[in-house]
Amino acid sequence: MKNLPVAVIGAGPIGLAAAAHLINRGIPVKVYEAGDAVATNIRDWGHVHLFSPWRYNIDPVGRALLAGTAWHDPNGDTCPTGADLVADYLEPLSRVPAMASVIEFGARVTAIGRSGIDKISSRDRGQYPFVLTVVGRAGVRRDLARAVIDASGTWSSPNPLGGSGLPADGEATHAKRIAYGIPDVLGRDRSDYAGRTTLVFGAGHSAANVLLDLVALSLEAADTRAIWVTRGTDLSRVYGGGANDQLPGRADLGQCLKEQVESGQIGLITGFAAETIREEGDRLIVEGAAPSGRQTIGPADRIVVCTGQRPDLALTREVRVDLDPWLESVRALGPMIDPNLHSCGSVPPHGHREVSHPEPGFYTVGIKSYGRAPTFLMLTGYEQVRSVVAAIAGDMDAANDVRLVLPETGVCRANPSSAVISCDSGSPAMPPAISEVASAIEEKAGCCRPSASAPKPAPALNCCENAT
Repeated sequence: MKNLPVAVIGAGPIGLAAAAHLINRGIPVKVYEAGDAVATNIRDWGHVHLFSPWRYNIDPVGRALLAGTAWHDPNGDTCPTGADLVADYLEPLSRVPAMASVIEFGARVTAIGRSGIDKISSRDRGQYPFVLTVVGRAGVRRDLARAVIDASGTWSSPNPLGGSGLPADGEATHAKRIAYGIPDVLGRDRSDYAGRTTLVFGAGHSAANVLLDLVALSLEAADTRAIWVTRGTDLSRVYGGGANDQLPGRADLGQCLKEQVESGQIGLITGFAAETIREEGDRLIVEGAAPSGRQTIGPADRIVVCTGQRPDLALTREVRVDLDPWLESVRALGPMIDPNLHSCGSVPPHGHREVSHPEPGFYTVGIKSYGRAPTFLMLTGYEQVRSVVAAIAGDMDAANDVRLVLPETGVCRANPSSAVISCDSGSPAMPPAISEVASAIEEKAGCCRPSASAPKPAPALNCCENAT
């Protein structure tokens, strides 16, 4: 079976890093990418600045593969956009001959099993190769693999609007007026939002990006209005830890969002669980539950749902996976990343043991390993695949020597009821005047976003991968 390749599902940053490590160790590998190019998911949010600088976003072995080419290593202290990450790192990496020869585009893996045995059979299970159902450009086929690294991400499986985790009544009916993830408000999607009222649901960094882009758009398109709606009432995590956050871009994003809410540029409704969307005239009304009882929000023209993503579990129906029962992450990571327990954004070092399953040779890596948890950083995925590939190679000393130090958020809590810990004792900044907002928008791409008329990255091909 050692002559068979290791199957890597997904050609995002983590999938390509896994392939780079396998190539470096001389292990046959096959990368399956459903899209027509690398990082299909990231291209969907190519207009968004990452809040982690370049030094956290390039895998060391990927960098080594590029060293013999004409590639120029980006400035490690600057924060790229998604489009920058693709153009300046992932595309060049995919064109390295050793990498280009193992990637198949337009190849969607729809099912994984063991050749010759089903999920129930246990005897000598690890001796049977994996079999993958692949829908490719030439039709459907079956491929064999010695091991499988699932780096397919979660971006294409967004959580619905409904506060119960189920789609809200009317969500499918009004789908053409609902966006999921991070629409390009200042670019390709501008006409959908200019001069309109948009409800933005969600309490994470995706929602923050959309809201601040809507504020920027309102400076040029009259009557553009943003209303932020959250299920919870504690916004300390998205507002961030200020000067205590070791990623300044993340700190700026949260601080700018807080200032725009306090200044009234962004309307805020907290403690609202959406249940129903209905039309009133040609506009949308959202009804749901609030602490005071039933509540109605609207009317609005558009809805953006930034309530996170969830893994697609259909792919692994016939393999033995062990998942956290509520996060749907790999089980071992659940207690480390559960937002019900902590919000530090840090996670203990972990590698092949934590991302493996009862199915021998099957690993879930990247953001999919976190399931529904929102705190994944690419640096985590790079260390995961380094350890996994070392284990596949039989180099257990390297596989077990896991080292991971993530930048702290500056906002930590031991449980939902405890106080937020912050060392920032300074007085809160006064909300800026609208002229100051305009100036900040033009000058701080990491905070108040570029202006609507500023040059934009090249239009992305139509997936924070999602960063897989």
